[in-house]
Amino acid sequence: MLLRRWRERRRMTQADLAHAAESSTRHLSCLETGKSQPSREMIMRLAEHLDLPLRDQNKLLLAASFAPAFQERALEELEAAKSAIDTVLSAHRPYPAFAVDRHWNVVLSNSALPQLYEGCSAELLRKPVNAMRLILHPAGMGPRIVNFAQWRVHSLSVLRQQIETGADPAIQRLHAEIAAYPVPPNSEPLAGFEATQHLATPLRIATRLGTVSFLNTVTVFGTPNDVTLAELALEMLFPADARTIEIVRSMVREQLQLDNVPSANAQLFAT
Repeated sequence: MLLRRWRERRRMTQADLAHAAESSTRHLSCLETGKSQPSREMIMRLAEHLDLPLRDQNKLLLAASFAPAFQERALEELEAAKSAIDTVLSAHRPYPAFAVDRHWNVVLSNSALPQLYEGCSAELLRKPVNAMRLILHPAGMGPRIVNFAQWRVHSLSVLRQQIETGADPAIQRLHAEIAAYPVPPNSEPLAGFEATQHLATPLRIATRLGTVSFLNTVTVFGTPNDVTLAELALEMLFPADARTIEIVRSMVREQLQLDNVPSANAQLFAT
């Protein structure tokens, strides 16, 4: 049944999948109904053509009484990967960058620009911080997201893609939660956003120092063989305009003063 659900989720017929896996429709039908026992090799071949995440490949193997093929270790155990992530996040300062797990919980961050999170509920800032919830929640950054309606459309689209890929119940709940958030009264109307005017949808945040605009990129590890690593994504924010660069410089100077760092260090961020 598990194999059949995945095949139907991928919108493949038995004939399509059987042909791709170099098997017969009859044999695949017997595998789906449990009349035949698949080999480990066949399961891995089917999982490849169904484009299953590593976690779900393990579930398919377990359902057929085989040992999982991929380990799931804590990030602290993945020393080389964690070191690489720390390097990337640190190098991206003074702009925000963070690593999130499959549920959008922040597992590592470069802690840049704390001014962006001023006014957010302490509950939302308590670990593990959920990046999607923090940005859009009414008690989080939501009321200060200038293009809230547009950013929520983008976020819901990302979550829907995850649901299509893995049908994770936690992601389904997060999607329903975010879809129910009220649009702040000062948010730009969705109809007023002209996509052709932008290279990509910016995240625009009103702060006490001015409105900043960021473009976001998402990076994943290639060819991972660990479940935890396969589900990690690095999200980095880049300034979308010159005004944002200037405001970020002001934020950095302000933070340096609060941290009692000698003012000479501020030259690191000067033009």
